[in-house]
Amino acid sequence: MMRLVGLFRAWPAAFLLALSIGIATGASAQSGIQPSAPPAGVWTVDPDRLYAETLLGQRIRANLEARAAELSRENRRIEAELIAEERELTERRATLSVEAFRQLADAFDAKVSRIREEQDAKTRDIQRLQETGPQSFLGQVVPLLSDMMRERDSAVLLDRRAVFLSFEISDITDEAIARINEELGDGQTPRDGE
Repeated sequence: MMRLVGLFRAWPAAFLLALSIGIATGASAQSGIQPSAPPAGVWTVDPDRLYAETLLGQRIRANLEARAAELSRENRRIEAELIAEERELTERRATLSVEAFRQLADAFDAKVSRIREEQDAKTRDIQRLQETGPQSFLGQVVPLLSDMMRERDSAVLLDRRAVFLSFEISDITDEAIARINEELGDGQTPRDGE
């Protein structure tokens, strides 16, 4: 029983010691004191910034935006054509027999349904590409990030967004952006020596 009481008395002291070390560490981070390198080769990177700020990520996003804009223009053009065709069909109604009008109207409805399905499929394709674009991008840059880890003798590269607290020195995002731009460019333009 005595040991247990002694343990409970020592626990608050150990907790306060750990807390004071944590506060001191936090204070040094706030005062601008930075370690010279992350411990045990732990580095962070911001994947969103890589995708947004590299030439490759910008090209992928620009291509997706261009496809979405083209589809939007196509949809507006088709809509105008269908409105004009429907108007013409309505005007011809007075000169057609009920059966002839019904056939034209059914054909028009079938055409509208077919076009809607085609355009919806194009929209789904673009949405799928928007979802897979960042994954495709990361697939292309992971070998460079792996090289950067090997060069640093790093054990871990963490997503900066999932890290609760870190020193800026551990973030290699800027260096990774520069390296990706240098080695991959926009992913289409031939690099020197290629």
